Amino acid sequence: MAFNKTARRARIKASIRQTVKGTAERPRLTVFRSNSDIYAQLIDDENGHTLINAASLKDKSAHGAAGIEQAKLVGKALAEKAKAAGIDKAVFDRNGYLYHGRVKALADAAREAGLNF
Repeated sequence: MAFNKTARRARIKASIRQTVKGTAERPRLTVFRSNSDIYAQLIDDENGHTLINAASLKDKSAHGAAGIEQAKLVGKALAEKAKAAGIDKAVFDRNGYLYHGRVKALADAAREAGLNF
């Protein structure tokens, strides 16, 4: 039994990935957060392709922001790119992180911008 955060997150992540699968019509929205930045991708698991991505490093407006505000800007940018590509539905993969803080802010901003999950 592992007692560190990395092993705990890996176990939770594996459990989530057994049930959450992305398709071309309904891709998987996965989130990765580092200490300073946040990244989001829409992934088609059937073909193994990343369809759309957004990151605080790439998005100029999100790069200056920090924390929850940064996550909101990335979530909004991802949803706008998805709508432009004709994607309006997704399944959410929190990637082993707890659903609060920056992860929740990104998800809520993506929903408000028109992405359904």
